[in-house]
Amino acid sequence: MKAEIIAVGSELLTPYRLDTNSLFLTDQLNRLGISVIHKAVVGDGPDEMRSSFEHALGRADVIVSCGGLGPTDDDRTRQTVAELLGRKLLQNEDVRRKLEERFRRFGRAMPEINLRQALVIEGADVLRNPRGTAPGQWIEARGHILILLPGVPQEMRALMETEVAPRLAKLGNRRRLYTRDLRIVGLFESEVEQRVRPLYGQYPDTETTILAGANGIQLHPRIWSDDPAYAEKRLGELVSRMALALGENLISTCGEEIEEIVARTLTENHATIAVAESCTGGLLAERLTSISGSSAYFLGGVVCYSNAMKTELVGVPAELIEATGAVSSEVARALAEGIRKRTGAALGVGITGIAGPTGGTVEKPVGLVHIGVADVRGTSERAWRFPGDRERIRLFAVQNALDSVRRHFLFPPAPKPHQE
Repeated sequence: MKAEIIAVGSELLTPYRLDTNSLFLTDQLNRLGISVIHKAVVGDGPDEMRSSFEHALGRADVIVSCGGLGPTDDDRTRQTVAELLGRKLLQNEDVRRKLEERFRRFGRAMPEINLRQALVIEGADVLRNPRGTAPGQWIEARGHILILLPGVPQEMRALMETEVAPRLAKLGNRRRLYTRDLRIVGLFESEVEQRVRPLYGQYPDTETTILAGANGIQLHPRIWSDDPAYAEKRLGELVSRMALALGENLISTCGEEIEEIVARTLTENHATIAVAESCTGGLLAERLTSISGSSAYFLGGVVCYSNAMKTELVGVPAELIEATGAVSSEVARALAEGIRKRTGAALGVGITGIAGPTGGTVEKPVGLVHIGVADVRGTSERAWRFPGDRERIRLFAVQNALDSVRRHFLFPPAPKPHQE
């Protein structure tokens, strides 16, 4: 079966609102064995809406729309679809009563315009909305299924999961999409592609997409099949061979973020961590503490932007900063060592760099970042040159700082020689 998703709302055609509903709907439909072949974002104009639904009926078995079911004048999805199908809009007394009851529960009188939400397309099944006032509608027409859902994300998701998915599952389609989510760090998109491309031809019944971002590279190998055992075996073989090609740069085959991996690694090693950040402004601490239970391993962090704070809060010698500059391998090491000693953490991480767009020089250009990692055995440091604007440089820096912690446990430094 093929599906099309139509996101309705003029606000989605502005820079101020992002259509995230389509991502959720795509995942839900794929899980049910329904392939999404087209997505559209359309404004509230009746002509544009009618055109979108007409085109969808010409190429998809299932059309799912979200938005345009509210009580205001610009909520035109019901009317547009009814006119397109040549059906009437009828007031549903059960929906009207539920609307009135909902307003009474909140101690409010229902505005007259909310009665529009009780209008149901002739022949449609009402999909009860437990989280809002706009019910969904399921319409079967011309050999197609049209599903009208509200645009409010929490309402749309609840209706999709409780009302729509069970109905679609009963259609008897055994074909499903099986997929994996590989996460890679330390390689550029082209490098990842070069390593895994020779495998594509050996698994012609699979497809692989590659996504690049400041938080690393994602590989999504997938296969459509009506045989779960075959699909799992086929993907397992492909992922195993991809893992060999990617080596230590592959951090997860099940979609884990690197902060989740670092959290597990710190916990397994009974290790604590503290951070001293300059150019990243607390973003590393935010990522480390985004995991529930992080208080077990994260002791604290310092954002030391000024040279004086590097010295006062972390103990970086002022003469060292004077001699090497705040952005240097020596200061990154001193930040990592200083925060470790001052907090008593097993591991200290220091970040210093130039995020731009100003502040760079020929010797120290924008994008230069030094990351230091210290433990009782000593301190390692690496310099990076990241591309992009200020935001991307800071994100790259944090991602690679987290990877430095991961690698610290993957390739531990040699212990200091014992001295008599």
